[in-house]
Amino acid sequence: MKNRISGFALMALIYAFLPCFALQSQGVRDNASLDEKVRKFLSEHSRQWHDMNVPAVDGQLLYDIIIKNNYKSALEIGTSTGHSGIWIAWALSKTGGKLITIDIDEDRHNKAVENFKQAGLSEYIDARLADAHTLVKELKGPFDFVFSDADKEWYKNYFIDVDPKLKVGGCFTAHNISDRGRGGYGGYGGQGVFLEYIKSLKNYETTVNSNGGGVSISYKKSEK
Repeated sequence: MKNRISGFALMALIYAFLPCFALQSQGVRDNASLDEKVRKFLSEHSRQWHDMNVPAVDGQLLYDIIIKNNYKSALEIGTSTGHSGIWIAWALSKTGGKLITIDIDEDRHNKAVENFKQAGLSEYIDARLADAHTLVKELKGPFDFVFSDADKEWYKNYFIDVDPKLKVGGCFTAHNISDRGRGGYGGYGGQGVFLEYIKSLKNYETTVNSNGGGVSISYKKSEK
């Protein structure tokens, strides 16, 4: 319940001014009809993302990171019903990229697929119904953007599996992260273990954005 009022206020502002957030970047494609369709879908469904989805402010953050860095090959671990995937795929529609997103729950997966279709973004998304513990290991990559939002106790494992497949210059993000706990590492569960580990790596530069649900942002500077 913490920050509930401010969270709703931020969400309302984001949806009210969605047309103002279309960032301009070299190589970014303009598709006015798709933009309008996505904005309309997000606005109409703004209060329906209750099933383990990110708040709109975090979706906007992911979108901005992809556009800013012109990322094209994205992986999402934990689809839920598709809110974050829509923001990611919307950005990828502008960079010429595609998203692989994974969820183990069939009902959430099916709902996400339908949401992707209604938002007009299906062609930019490869939605997989699978156990991410297994599939993430099997995916060949390479990826330049990753968003982890599945089982928190497995965050470190997901990162270790993806790290060799993440391009130098790429970005690994994770949800529900706080750096305000013990030692600045969240102080709880798998998120804290993950954050402490990734901050210890010299070839990654990690910050935490706390405007929404808490997103760690880790840029890969080199292979080692």
